[in-house]
Amino acid sequence: MSAQPIRWVIDLADEAATIAAAARLAGELRAGDLVTLGGPLGAGKTTFARALIRTLLSDPQAEVPSPTYTLLQTYEGPRFNIVHADLYRIADPAELAELGWEDAAENALVLVEWAERAGDILATDRLEVELATTGPTGAGRRLTLSGYGSFSARLERAKWIQTLLDRTGFGDARRDFMMGDASVRAYERLWDESSGRRGILMIAPRRPDGPPIRLGKPYSQLVHLAESVHAFVAIANGLRAEGFSAPEIYGADLDAGLLVIEDLGPLGVVDENGPMPERYRASVEALAELHTRTLASELPVADGLTHKLYRYDLEALTIEAELLLDWYFPYSAKRSPNASQRLSFVDHWVSTLEPVLSGPKTWTLRDYHSPNLIWLPEREGIRQVGIIDFQDCVLGHPAYDVASLLQDARVTVPEPLELQLLGAYARARRLRDPAFDVAAFTAAYAILGAQRATKILGIFIRLDRRDGKPTYLKHLPRVEAYLRRCLAHPSLAKLRGWYETNLPALILEAEPTHERAQTDPDGDAAGGGPRHEDAPTHG
Repeated sequence: MSAQPIRWVIDLADEAATIAAAARLAGELRAGDLVTLGGPLGAGKTTFARALIRTLLSDPQAEVPSPTYTLLQTYEGPRFNIVHADLYRIADPAELAELGWEDAAENALVLVEWAERAGDILATDRLEVELATTGPTGAGRRLTLSGYGSFSARLERAKWIQTLLDRTGFGDARRDFMMGDASVRAYERLWDESSGRRGILMIAPRRPDGPPIRLGKPYSQLVHLAESVHAFVAIANGLRAEGFSAPEIYGADLDAGLLVIEDLGPLGVVDENGPMPERYRASVEALAELHTRTLASELPVADGLTHKLYRYDLEALTIEAELLLDWYFPYSAKRSPNASQRLSFVDHWVSTLEPVLSGPKTWTLRDYHSPNLIWLPEREGIRQVGIIDFQDCVLGHPAYDVASLLQDARVTVPEPLELQLLGAYARARRLRDPAFDVAAFTAAYAILGAQRATKILGIFIRLDRRDGKPTYLKHLPRVEAYLRRCLAHPSLAKLRGWYETNLPALILEAEPTHERAQTDPDGDAAGGGPRHEDAPTHG
């Protein structure tokens, strides 16, 4: 996005449109922002400021007096404090200090009228709001927004979002922020009251490349993470073409990384008691159906644009597994692994993964687990399972997504249920293909389950130590239990030896840790809704 000042001119038909514009702008503001408000008398500054503040207070009837005589009016908002200032009666910027300006404005949204009287005391990063009357009767308003400094890029994105919402019929929709996920994506739930339409605004700017870690390539490129929304559009349309319930794409700004998509609803596949067996069974049977299809490796995005699926290759799988060495190993062993431990770890994984890499290939969605599955009871068959968060899809072994579902990192899947569902998947595959090799699939399931658990242990520690998100630590006992379960398979005997030698606490504490994971399922993984906030565990 441009760092240059950005201007956005909006023509408003009447006072109601002015109030609506202020309410929309409120959603773009946060603590520490400076907004200046200008325009001639009668232009609607008071109306605009009152609507903006009431929206931020979540109180449409809040008393919002003019600060003309008090100079400063402060409000305690649910997310941050708000300072509304009118500096018309300020003769010297030094007078602001006597008013307690600095204390009032700290970590607050500051809305200032007659800002020019403050001199240089106001921040250079700011949003200027200018109002003017228009039309033969003066009933209309022209709203001019100008972003300076860091506000330039933010205003530009807000303009792109509003343009997309207008184009898709959600221009006046209510926008409710949904928690962002473990990546850079954010989501808003849309509801247009007049039409009853609902949707999801997906804000996913192009992923910036991190530092090169191997062969001059960043981590995201090595493990084939989607860098733009092109992948989401391609996979969503591809799944829908195959008869699966992925969100319909209502509109897109591909360059800006913005999508308006179908809201699949509030129902999930878990409740307060954990996995709902019938919904999990439908989810595993949907996977079995997907894995019988002949699927393309390159999919259309838009006119002249396609998205190519990469292979989930040895490099990607081993680099992901090495996250355990970088993050979980120091957390558990209280020291970093030495060169010999690293080398033997990678060697064991390379030899263990060989049969998986030579096995069958299909679309590997990589995040096929409870936070990303929506229950659609009004639909039939495989369409009852709504699927979201699949933009990092690659071509890999079908066992990966089965392990992702049945060894859910955020909700405990009891071992008896896991085995029942694994059997249901195998029967569904054998029904369609009598030559389906159950033994080979079971071995691949254990190997990829172990790889996934190994990777997730590293990711969860990284989210805590690097990103300041300690909430993920509560999932460690469950993921550790899944890893032990997978390492018990004969195909992982040599790899299990590495864990026993180098991370003995992980193996020796099996019983108490396993028991805790079984009896204390997470509340935050239960319940319904497209829980984008608990998204990727693959990197």
